[in-house]
Parts: sequence; C-alpha cells; structure tokens
Amino acid sequence: MQGQSNKSSIMMNNLACMRSNRLIYQHISIQIGAREILWVKGRNGSGKSTLLRQISSLLPILAGQLEVNGDIALTDETLTFDPNLPLEKALRFWVDLDGSSLTKLDDAMQLFDLVLLSDIPVRLLSTGQRKRANLARIFASEAKIYLLDEPYNGLDQDNITALDKAMMQHQKTGGITIIASHIKPAIAIDHILDMDQAHLHKKQNGEQL
Repeated sequence: MQGQSNKSSIMMNNLACMRSNRLIYQHISIQIGAREILWVKGRNGSGKSTLLRQISSLLPILAGQLEVNGDIALTDETLTFDPNLPLEKALRFWVDLDGSSLTKLDDAMQLFDLVLLSDIPVRLLSTGQRKRANLARIFASEAKIYLLDEPYNGLDQDNITALDKAMMQHQKTGGITIIASHIKPAIAIDHILDMDQAHLHKKQNGEQL
C-alpha cells in the first residue's frame, strides 16, 4: 500500500513474492525511516530488482505486509524516454509529469554532466549517457523515496561520486533511498538487506529455488 505522509517510511513484514509460479523470496522484514539509506545486496537472481518493483506496486504481494508512505521514483535499465526527443525535452516531459521544477532539472543535468547533451536525440546517447539521464530524471523529481536498481553500472568514477553526492543530499532533505546493487556503496548505509539470506531460509525449509 502506498500513502502520503509528511514523513517518508517503508515497512515490510514477512514479505514474499512469486513470479511465473516461482517463489522469489519470503520472510523479508525491515523498517526504513526518513533520512535513511538501505543497501539491498545479493547475487544475480536473488530478487533485488523484484523487491524494488514490489515496493513500487508493479508486482503483487504473495504474503506479508508492505506499507509505503511517500511518493516513489524508480529507475532501472529500462529506457523511459521518447528516443526521438532531444534529451532536455525528454527530461522535461517527466518533470512536468512529476510536478517538479525546472530548477531541480537544471541541477540534476549539471550534476550528471548532461548539459552539453541537451539537444542530442535520446536514441543517439551511449549506454552510459542514458544511465546518467535516467538518474537525472529520478533526482529531478519531487519523490520522497528513490528506488535505484544497479545505479552504479555504466558510470565512471566522476559520475559515481555525483550519484553518491545526490543520494546524501536526498537523505539530508528527509528522503529515503534504496540501492539494489552488487557493488557496495561508498557512502554511509543505515540498513543492509541480504537477499541471499531469503534464499538460504527457503533451502533450510526444504523449498526449491
């Protein structure tokens, strides 16, 4: 369930998810409050991306409880822009949709070194440039909760530093960030959720992965 609150929060209690008749994980329990950062770690296929989609209501809940207070912005490897639009216009579409400000967009484009690409059609951007554009879309939004799926992939060190800076700024303003990544973040983390433990629990109960 998603709701509105002056203070962002996420509560998971014995959360479980199934996809294509396969149990992905179960017994996921954690509480995250405003100004906190969660690192979701685990091997490929452990359910990191699936958990982000479940939190954002893109996947149903098999069992357990999920309570979310605060608007959500999710980014993954999916290209979310019109490929024929110049980059800045493509980003402005999302700014208008989110009800955000052009000032926040300008700040995000500068942070992720996208200003010189403003007039380049999205289809001509490299993989790394598209990654930075997706991140700029998230950080230009007014969302209280950022769900970042493998955000470090495809970034050079300068842009990794920019991403870390943006997440810490979001934390200072009362936001929540969930980082699903096989790479350990360099910034201070408030919570760690190891998805491999959910699989270990299933094995101990005799269930098949």
